[in-house]
Amino acid sequence: MTIDIQPIDPVNRAFFAGVVSGLDLTQPLSPEQVAAVHAGMDEFGVLVFHDQKINDEQQLVFSRSLGPLEQATGDIAAPEERRVSMDLNDISNLDKNNRVLARDDRRRLFGLGNQLWHSDSSFKEIPAKYSLLSARHIPPTGGNTEFADMRAAYDTLDEATKREVHDLICLHSQIFSRGILGFTDFTDAEREKWAPVRQRLVRKHPATGRLSLYLASHAGGIEGWPVPEARAFLRDLTEHATQRQFVYAHVWQPHDLVMWDNRVTMHRARRYDYAEVRDMRRTTLTNEVSSLQQAP
Repeated sequence: MTIDIQPIDPVNRAFFAGVVSGLDLTQPLSPEQVAAVHAGMDEFGVLVFHDQKINDEQQLVFSRSLGPLEQATGDIAAPEERRVSMDLNDISNLDKNNRVLARDDRRRLFGLGNQLWHSDSSFKEIPAKYSLLSARHIPPTGGNTEFADMRAAYDTLDEATKREVHDLICLHSQIFSRGILGFTDFTDAEREKWAPVRQRLVRKHPATGRLSLYLASHAGGIEGWPVPEARAFLRDLTEHATQRQFVYAHVWQPHDLVMWDNRVTMHRARRYDYAEVRDMRRTTLTNEVSSLQQAP
């Protein structure tokens, strides 16, 4: 079967978000198929695979065929509370007994940070490359995921702003992003774990050479700048980057798998009824090198 990737919105956004046909992710990929997926990611930044009825192990096999995985150390659940292995991120509103978390459960409140624009694992010194999210059970309404093309966001900056952002280093931490929502219930160990890390504000894609903004709600400062000025500037950049012409909104269908390149996108989850089940599993490929090593 031949792999085909077509733009989801060929009229308004032919350069961003493609839908893939001709792949069965329950089966191991050939080297040619792996190369085609990488090429599709380089072109579109976001790929959608419909009707992929995969289990955790099949998702892991597919993900590992694309590169090394990072461990799921970015959530707030204690080890004894986890539903899945450390190779998977539990993107759900369920406890280990598959019961919906209470509205005021600390794990749920922390997870609301996913509704802010962000790039996965930008709060780690070695951030994420690809994220792969599999929809196992979705609510009847709401819960969409939006993706912003950070290449287009960079391209449309005026020349003075491009010069200004070129060499800036930002400080990223989940302490900051959750603080935006008023979540400050962190232990001393968590505050130490999520101490700010340094990331470039402009990155160069190693395969395509394209430049992109590297923004996230985790970014709470710019080296050498007063904090209020840095946060105001980062907010302005985020508003620019998330204009609707740069955004693809994915309406989930059962058994969709969506993967995206965190180096060239931001994303956010949208609200849904907290009492409805939303069960998803995310595997995440490590970028292997710091953003500091991907200078423009």
